[in-house]
Amino acid sequence: MIGLVDGNNFFVSCERIFDLSLHNRPVGVLSNNDGCLISRSNELKALDIAMGTPYFQLKPLLQHHNILLKSSNYELYGDISRRIISVLYEFGPEVEQYSIDEAFIQIELPPPSDYEAFGKDLRAKILQWVGIPCGIGFAKTKTLAKIANHIGKKSPGGVFVMPDDPQQVLAKLPAAEIWGVGRKLAPKLAQYGIKTAGQLAAADGAWLRKTFNVCVARTALELNGVTALEEIDPEDAAQSVSCSRSFGHPVVELTDLTEAVAHYIAKAAEKLRDEKLLASGVNVYFEYYPEYAPQPIAGGYSACTVTFAVPTADTGAMLAKVTPKLKNIFIFGRRYKKAGVVFFGLESAVNRQLDLFAPSAQSDRNEKLSATVDAINHKFGKNAVFHLAEGIAKPWAMKREHLSGGYTTSWDQLLNVK
Repeated sequence: MIGLVDGNNFFVSCERIFDLSLHNRPVGVLSNNDGCLISRSNELKALDIAMGTPYFQLKPLLQHHNILLKSSNYELYGDISRRIISVLYEFGPEVEQYSIDEAFIQIELPPPSDYEAFGKDLRAKILQWVGIPCGIGFAKTKTLAKIANHIGKKSPGGVFVMPDDPQQVLAKLPAAEIWGVGRKLAPKLAQYGIKTAGQLAAADGAWLRKTFNVCVARTALELNGVTALEEIDPEDAAQSVSCSRSFGHPVVELTDLTEAVAHYIAKAAEKLRDEKLLASGVNVYFEYYPEYAPQPIAGGYSACTVTFAVPTADTGAMLAKVTPKLKNIFIFGRRYKKAGVVFFGLESAVNRQLDLFAPSAQSDRNEKLSATVDAINHKFGKNAVFHLAEGIAKPWAMKREHLSGGYTTSWDQLLNVK
């Protein structure tokens, strides 16, 4: 059984852990440079204030509705995200982080175990140990687990287990809400009479591959309970914010891990550029095997969060920031089975909040270099040209006038209890 754990209103929930005055009032988190709204509390959603609303439009409403806005504190959010992942490893050995606030967990309970009760216990532990309310959905496949999670977040207990025959659930779900379909593909499916998840599940796989593509056919298989999606692959999943691969054999050297992470970042950065997106930071993690001799040692994972001075899709800038941090999470003597990166704080490269003090000439050169590298690789094949990590000075800082403290990442900002 696959479970999807998703933090509710994650950025706002992170802020509320350390500031109790934020509870039961409208709270929002702003994007880079305090540009627009990227996370809303339920109280703010109830005011019909849309996601993406610019800050200047929100200012007249703050006092009238008692709204409090916070600047995006990605250092805090990344650290809280890693803490949730560490809790998930307490409950199951197979954890795959999908984004900063979502993760899949593989769970196999002996019959006649109750997955709903297990999910409620897991949810309670995350709330108690980390402080984040979550929705959890269980199903046979990742696509069904995403749907189950969506239902679970709206249920009183926060957990939903997809029945063995999900057709009754799928018949009521619009196709646009299926993971991997979205609002762009849904109108094309509707032209052929496919308007619900149930209708997509009933469609012929060969016809879906011929009419659309293999990804749509895989989604239909997943809706029927057949696993068709493996680890998140940046070459196949264009909308993915994460990239991870299991190694072909145990890896024990930091140099090998560094090369693997560099490869994943380069591939994912290329995908970001293709989608005209920028990332504000990245979570990097190593996963290692358990050991049984000469004495038993549990397996686990180590991770770090790296934020970028300004949002970027430049591979060189990313590697220059990430590479020096890897030695801090490397544990000598452990055998590593997997590494991965999770990009967060994504924003449009076209409609972004510009930095008045950014050296535009340098940015133009970086963008032209990345475009040239991508063009060469597209023409002569993948990996024809590699990016080397090189340091790039960033003398400006991201505008965050409403920034909360680094409660879990800075010794100087620890809360004082009197």
